[in-house]
Amino acid sequence: MDSRKLREGFREAQKITKNFAKSFYLASLFLPKEKKYASYAVYAICRLSDETVDDPTKADPQQELAKLEQKIADAYTKNVIDTPLLAAFRHTVETYRIPKEYFDILIQGMRMDLELKRYTNFPLLYEYCYRVAGIVGLIMLRIFGCRDKTAEGYAVKLGAAMQLTNILRDISEDLARDRIYLPQEELASFGVSERQLSLEQNNAAFKNLLRFQIKRCEEFYRDSLAGVKLIDNYRTRFVVLLMQGIYAGILQAIQKNNFDVFSKRARVSRINKILIVSKILLSGKYL
Repeated sequence: MDSRKLREGFREAQKITKNFAKSFYLASLFLPKEKKYASYAVYAICRLSDETVDDPTKADPQQELAKLEQKIADAYTKNVIDTPLLAAFRHTVETYRIPKEYFDILIQGMRMDLELKRYTNFPLLYEYCYRVAGIVGLIMLRIFGCRDKTAEGYAVKLGAAMQLTNILRDISEDLARDRIYLPQEELASFGVSERQLSLEQNNAAFKNLLRFQIKRCEEFYRDSLAGVKLIDNYRTRFVVLLMQGIYAGILQAIQKNNFDVFSKRARVSRINKILIVSKILLSGKYL
């Protein structure tokens, strides 16, 4: 494989990651070099999948997603690839033996985004989270390295927890796209209507709904932590703990903002990220 093309592809993947995934990019700096760039290549492809679904300028998102699916499929063949980014992606999936099935499932999740605007219940939402994020946990586990198969379940839980966290943070943005990921059954159970959401009413019922959602996310994070010790390398264990800490910090920010996800975007400040890094270093849990 052309080494110049590979370098160009990995640089492009790094740029995409740095621009669109600032928390992950920060965490990735602690990874060994080869795992770091492999992570960028995977993230860039996942980002392209996400943009295909969310970009309003796409005339036919289904067709664009099909094109991307074909490009991913080509990476698993011996066909000539002219695109540096896809060359870097092919090198990554070959080096770390990442099954094509994982990306097939990711594409299925993206199709759910195109076909579903509402989710009836939590099992259906969890299926979506598994496809778009839990499966990414399995992909990253291949890169990070783990000889214990039981780690896979924990990786899926962490990925799902992060996706559920994104859903809570992005309620307002998703409403603008006429998407409501919060399960309809749970909205009804807490007495929150779609009209209340559209009017951005941060009332007692909505706060109780978010408390319930946050508690479930926190349980997912706690359950996933048992898998960290199963990862081979201490630096990759550190990165997993850092990502878990940052995303759990988003939940804390939502609560600190009095559950106002409409006028304030929940963020983890740079100072708090540094504090999370320091806390993990001092705890020694990654060793």
